[in-house]
Amino acid sequence: MLYQAWEQRKLGEIVNRLNKTSNSSQLPKIEFEDIIAGEGRLNKNITSKFDGRKGILFKPNNILYGKLRPYLKNWLFPKFEGIALGDFWVFEAKDTIPSFIYNLIQSDSYQKIANDTSGTKMPRSDWKKVSNSDFLVPKEKIEQQKIGSFFQQFDHTIALHQRKLDALKLMKQGFLQQMFPVNGKKVPKVRFVDFDDDWEQFMLGKLVQITMGQSPKSINYTDNPSDYILVQGNADMRNGQVVPRVWTKQATRTADIGDIILSVRAPVGDVGKTDYHVALGHGVAGIKGNEFIYQILLKMKIDKYWVEYSVGSTFESINSNDLKEAPISVPNEREQKKVGAFFSQLDETIALDQKKLDKLNILKKAYLKNMFI
Repeated sequence: MLYQAWEQRKLGEIVNRLNKTSNSSQLPKIEFEDIIAGEGRLNKNITSKFDGRKGILFKPNNILYGKLRPYLKNWLFPKFEGIALGDFWVFEAKDTIPSFIYNLIQSDSYQKIANDTSGTKMPRSDWKKVSNSDFLVPKEKIEQQKIGSFFQQFDHTIALHQRKLDALKLMKQGFLQQMFPVNGKKVPKVRFVDFDDDWEQFMLGKLVQITMGQSPKSINYTDNPSDYILVQGNADMRNGQVVPRVWTKQATRTADIGDIILSVRAPVGDVGKTDYHVALGHGVAGIKGNEFIYQILLKMKIDKYWVEYSVGSTFESINSNDLKEAPISVPNEREQKKVGAFFSQLDETIALDQKKLDKLNILKKAYLKNMFI
């Protein structure tokens, strides 16, 4: 079937911006913090958010767009009635298909105009500018419908993969709590067969070599991948792996391939591994430990172990002694390898699912770029 050419329409011609307010305690409330930025999904169950706060009323198939700091990409296509609190625009499709409009606002063409903002600290999209901007829209509603349905199916697939990934991560957290001793116990609640010896407690520094980072002079920073990769904090790690971001000609302290990297400055305790020989900045420490040690450090982060060392500090951080004197319980070497291998396999499964999800999100962005001009 051949469709007619798309036509230019001003946004104000294809949507109504709704402003009816309500403080009904019978309707759920939506805030920026409830939405996963850039994904258009809720990050929590909002059925408990029934209170008397006042906001803009929205109905099913309206479109919510966060006008404050639009680069945060807070948007939602609700299938329920509720109240939007804070700096939201609520759109109602006008002589167009709502699902098409929802994907239009995610496109680069819309985002470019929405981010042409006023203000610096609290930038907000300019409604006059956005509503008077032209966008290409299919003349025929059936084509709008097909495009909207295509992206709805894509979003559904992404959501399914995200739920699976979230479930795997939650399962791993459960295993971490069950397979390591807690509350001074000498054995974990769950362990592999053929192991019944008590675990022993040591200070971390007695088991592993720890190298505290020391930042090189900023004059030596480069963007040349041939230089040393500089790891300064959690910004240089993603999904448990070092991701090259900044390089340096000077390496004052280093870590080798396979070493563990731990953030010692806010946020303290984030952990990753490095597949590279890297320079260690002031915000991290390098640890030569096995897979078992890596998983223990992950658990310590989850358990908020490091919080007590930074309470009351102006800048959250831990020092060399805090790290070296941290008490950990360990089994014999054979059980360490067994536990480490179990969690390593689980991490590989999580990483594989994360890669699939990343590819889906990249593919969706490509479709948005090519289907909305």
